[in-house]
Amino acid sequence: MARFFGSIGYGHAVETSPGVFEDKITEREYYGDVNRSQKQYDGEAKVIQNLRLNNEISIVADSYAEENFFAIKYVRWMGARWVVTNVEVRRPRLILNLGEVYNGPTP
Repeated sequence: MARFFGSIGYGHAVETSPGVFEDKITEREYYGDVNRSQKQYDGEAKVIQNLRLNNEISIVADSYAEENFFAIKYVRWMGARWVVTNVEVRRPRLILNLGEVYNGPTP
C-alpha cells in the first residue's frame, strides 16, 4: 500500500453578485494511504481518449474534513487535480474515490 500526501480542494458557494454564486476553493493538506490504484480510458471512439482513474485514497480526517466532506471537489495527486467522485466516512478516515482530471475553479 502506497502512502499519500497531498492537497484536497473544498468548494463553498459564495455569492459574487446578487443571485450569482460561484465556488470559492480552499485547499488543505492531508496524509493517508492509496488503497487502490487503477486507470482506464473511456470507451468512446475518439482521437484522444479521456483518462479516468479508479483510485481509492484513504486520508486521516481532521474535524474540518469530517464537517465539510460534502464540499470536497478534488484531490491534488501525482502532479494533477483529480475529481472526487465518492466520499465514504469511516472514522477517523475519509475514503475518497477519484475520477477524471478536474477542470473547475482553483484557489
